[in-house]
Amino acid sequence: MKLLSVNVGLPRAIEWGDKLITTGIFKEPVKGPVWLETLNLVGDRQADLTVHGGVSKAVYAYPSEHYEFWKYELPGVPLPFGVFGENFTLKGLLEESANIGDRFRIGEAEVMVTEPRMPCYKLGIRVGRPDMVKRFSASRRSGFYLAVTREGMVKAGDAMAPLDRDDHGITVADVIRLRLFEQDDFKTLQRAVEVEALPEDWRHRFRQQLEKYAS
Repeated sequence: MKLLSVNVGLPRAIEWGDKLITTGIFKEPVKGPVWLETLNLVGDRQADLTVHGGVSKAVYAYPSEHYEFWKYELPGVPLPFGVFGENFTLKGLLEESANIGDRFRIGEAEVMVTEPRMPCYKLGIRVGRPDMVKRFSASRRSGFYLAVTREGMVKAGDAMAPLDRDDHGITVADVIRLRLFEQDDFKTLQRAVEVEALPEDWRHRFRQQLEKYAS
């Protein structure tokens, strides 16, 4: 597993239709090492802190393997690393193999997988496709957020070394599946609500699903 690109960007105001909006989704690759803090990378910020950022969403990681799929799905759309708003473009770790709660060392820093990404309309703005949120969710190629458990320098080319495997066995793909596709998977829901690394808003939603389908 490897960190292929570190991407950062500050919020900017752009025109979208007849509105002026502020977004931090425009990320660009950084050359050289970058300091990874508890809440974000130096040089990176989120625009709307009510839905983005925070301890459990300090870094957004996206598998590089998905880029080939999107090149086919979005012909003619430029797709440089960072185009999906990710801070880390990774190789070798997919949603199906990343457990919520898994911990890794990248460069000097240590991180933990926390949750999938649920995109907002600004992803559609970034790629110029108003239907992108629906397409992104349907693809199940969500990427995932990382919490920073140890601050440190990171850079493109760093290895991503496993430190600890969460024994609940709930993957990022499982969380997406339970949220959007198979909301009545009672057994997996029961396991998911026990994963402490999964943020409380996710576990609360899954407890509600358990109550709904148990009645």
